[in-house]
Amino acid sequence: MAELMIEITQGADSAIPIAIVPFSNNSTKPIPEDIRKIIADDLQRSGEFEPLATNRMLSLPTSAKEVYYRDWRLLKQNYLLIGNIEYSDYTKAYKIQYQLFDVNQQKRIVGEVVSGGEKSLRDLAHHISDAIYEAVTGIRGAFSTRISYITHQIGANGKPEYRLQVADADGRRSFTLLKTSEPILSTAWSPDGKKLAYVSFESGRPAVYTHVIATGKRQKVAAYKGLNGAPAWSPDGKSLALTLSKDGNAEIYRLELASNKLTRYTRHYSIDTEASWSPDGQQIVFTSDRSGSPQVYRMNIYDQDPERLTFKGRYNARPRFSEDGKSIFYVHQSQGSFNIATLNLETGSELTLTDTSLDESPSLAPNDRMLIYSTQQGRKGVLAVVSVDGRSKYLLPAEFGDVREPAWSPFLK
Repeated sequence: MAELMIEITQGADSAIPIAIVPFSNNSTKPIPEDIRKIIADDLQRSGEFEPLATNRMLSLPTSAKEVYYRDWRLLKQNYLLIGNIEYSDYTKAYKIQYQLFDVNQQKRIVGEVVSGGEKSLRDLAHHISDAIYEAVTGIRGAFSTRISYITHQIGANGKPEYRLQVADADGRRSFTLLKTSEPILSTAWSPDGKKLAYVSFESGRPAVYTHVIATGKRQKVAAYKGLNGAPAWSPDGKSLALTLSKDGNAEIYRLELASNKLTRYTRHYSIDTEASWSPDGQQIVFTSDRSGSPQVYRMNIYDQDPERLTFKGRYNARPRFSEDGKSIFYVHQSQGSFNIATLNLETGSELTLTDTSLDESPSLAPNDRMLIYSTQQGRKGVLAVVSVDGRSKYLLPAEFGDVREPAWSPFLK
């Protein structure tokens, strides 16, 4: 019920043509996953590739000697992927061999043999997608990463039901980390991808928890008087930036997890919240209404002298640093709509990436190429993904209930 579906709504005109031939099965055991489709879907979702339909292919090669480059040039394909799969009754594992060819240069550019059990077939397919993406673009692929999100629906007992979900980056293989009748907010991945931090109201008031994904071990790390919210992991994974109102006003603090030591970063009578760390851990960006309306500020954590970054519009909030630290992504209000925008910190140029009416909670993929956020489809909350240039988009709605508060994991080892 919590698994997400994919609806591609907009592709880039300059997408790279690639032919992904169905992988041949060199054993008698059926292959439970369509490896070709997983790879094609991965690459198409990125907005940077346009896979060729199988029924348009002139041949279905499975080895290098069967590749005739002329056929693929006639079909105007830049790249060709072929492969085969073999199952071993002895090891109970599948072995996948793949090769990627540059059609115009008539040469193989990447290929390898990968293997794993039945449950890891999707992992192997995402690994191949990552390898292809990097070989062609020079940028690390993020198809093997995960996303987290919150679902909300009314349960069979008539009460609200909130679930903290984790899934593959394509929305598949979702599982529930936490189920509660009270709201869950502000999920954030640890830098090693092993934990989530979030806000839960299960005790009747907001508290911040950390949650080990593999074991389910939870720890309540912040339950001070008043507000406990907006956790963000430091790049070294040793601290959380939090919004606390324990001293009477919503301010940003640093909580060192090993010692529980608190360091206060902001001091202002206005509301300061939604901090995000720079990749080097030297700065934070955050939301503050100290200028009279919510705006994005940047502050060095040592001199603690905030600098306002956004000036267009009366509402700019929920900032997030890009992985290279050169840009921020945030929620921007324009003409009554809330959209996701980006600001280049070096040039000052701004770009609005989305055009629906209620877009929020942006979270960037670890390769800085795609951004996930929550939006509305009719009366339902759904997740959406947009490329950082705004040219390609797709939706990830769930079959039941609302979906909100997405967070994209770091690269997983």
